[in-house]
Amino acid sequence: MYRNDNVIPTFSLLFAVALFVTAMLNRQHISRLAGENVDHLSVGGIGLIAFAVVLFIYGFIGLLSTWLEGQELHPGVRQPEPGSAPVTAGIVLSLLLVMLSGFFVRLITFAYAANPLKPAEVAAANPTWLQGLIFAAMMLVIAFLVALYKKFYLPEEVVAEDEKGDFPW
Repeated sequence: MYRNDNVIPTFSLLFAVALFVTAMLNRQHISRLAGENVDHLSVGGIGLIAFAVVLFIYGFIGLLSTWLEGQELHPGVRQPEPGSAPVTAGIVLSLLLVMLSGFFVRLITFAYAANPLKPAEVAAANPTWLQGLIFAAMMLVIAFLVALYKKFYLPEEVVAEDEKGDFPW
């Protein structure tokens, strides 16, 4: 009846990876041509990476939607059948989230407690990219936990209505 498609999300993931590699190789090539080692990105490279991130998120959400809802939707209610694998995956993801949270708190508190009067030393001991990376990892683990819960523990209901229904969509 209604089908979820994998082609466009997969293409957007591949295109995002290609754009990211292009931006990185372009930066290295321009640096090599100039005869110097430039550590910063150009405006074009930042634009390519931003577009690649948007396409990557779009493709990831599309593939996750297909995994959660299935290829073909059929009207009705489907009761979930949880097994031991989703419970084990949930426990492992929860423990990973606790470890990441503890490391994040340790990173924030101990770096500032070491020497709060010298911000240069605090910045060297506590880089912002590491804080952002750990926080992003925590948010991804939470997203995987929510997806796992939706897939294996919530009943799924597909409602179909007439094409000439009352709602204008």
